[in-house]
Amino acid sequence: MAEQSVLLIVGGGIAAYKALELVRLLRKAGIGVRCILTRAGAQFVTPLSLSALSENKVFADLFSLTDEAEMGHIELSRASDLVVVAPATADLMAKAAHGQADDLASTTLLATDKRVLMAPAMNVRMWLHPATQRNLATLKSDGVLLVGPDEGAMACGEFGPGRMAEPEVIFAAIQAALAGPAARPLAGKRALVTAGPTLEPIDPVRFLSNRSSGKQGYAIAEALAQLGAEVVLVSGPTALPAPVGVSRVEVETAQEMLVASQSALPVDVAVLVAAVADWRPTQPAARKIKKFGAAPAPITLVENPDILATLSAQGPMRPQLVIGFAAETNDLDHNSQAKLARKGCDWVVANDVSQEGVMGGDSNTVSILSRDGVERWETADKGAVARRLAAKIAETIH
Repeated sequence: MAEQSVLLIVGGGIAAYKALELVRLLRKAGIGVRCILTRAGAQFVTPLSLSALSENKVFADLFSLTDEAEMGHIELSRASDLVVVAPATADLMAKAAHGQADDLASTTLLATDKRVLMAPAMNVRMWLHPATQRNLATLKSDGVLLVGPDEGAMACGEFGPGRMAEPEVIFAAIQAALAGPAARPLAGKRALVTAGPTLEPIDPVRFLSNRSSGKQGYAIAEALAQLGAEVVLVSGPTALPAPVGVSRVEVETAQEMLVASQSALPVDVAVLVAAVADWRPTQPAARKIKKFGAAPAPITLVENPDILATLSAQGPMRPQLVIGFAAETNDLDHNSQAKLARKGCDWVVANDVSQEGVMGGDSNTVSILSRDGVERWETADKGAVARRLAAKIAETIH
């Protein structure tokens, strides 16, 4: 099989340094890279750096007679499988939107017959300016793919949208674009995943919680995103980084998780993996409960909202597929079947957590219960379980 290749256009912005790591990731994955470095981009990274990492000559000048004789900007624009612009500055986006062609980068974008992926990067005011937003709309209507920008602190000292997406995120978007629609059966679908524990405060320093690490839920969110879904991950407190290409909403309590989950609707599939606390203290103490020798006052508990049952009974906003998880220590099949009937969801993914190392560990043994019966899966690492579940979801929703 021939090596896939990318033509990378590096625009002029401080984020150009991230292009070096992007080239490294592409080459590590066996993807060929040719680079066009704009005159402004050369103020931030050198041709030598890009050439060393890409293992190819770097192109910069539209009027290089040698390059025109050997390759030409037309061939350069069409010789790769995908054209990537990172960083895509406001200037490059404007030129591409209006069909300007006054340098090698803009001429190549106008001459290419391949898909174009842009990773915008600019000051927040430039990004939000009506002219940039008009250009963005034009590029989208022309079929240009976009990744980012992110929100955060910028080199100019301001905060907001405009930061270029991280190289790993752009790399994942490139892989998806190169794979084509067959590898992204969930493209155009929205998914909600909940993960991790909830924390229910007893006082400002103590809480009720459980041993969930969030690993299985995060792996499922990542697997769905890899199949093309737009994923919202509503997560209780964990030590895990947000999966690439996933929008994470961080919460603490069950009540917050319910609000965030309902705010994510409408979605096509909801996978509710989070280990939500069943109960919470009725009235958390405003100050730390002190130990004075006597037994502490009893803590009165109240039942938390049932997120799975609520989303399963959402009416017109109900997802096409609602999947719950059942972590059991005994009577796995009986308890899971009862949960399926009681909650009104479509599937229950049951796992036995009585064995040491399951909660917080890296492997899982699950069964999929539905009204059609039970499907038992062999023990596998949580990533493999997630990918198999994501594939089953893709086969089910239309």
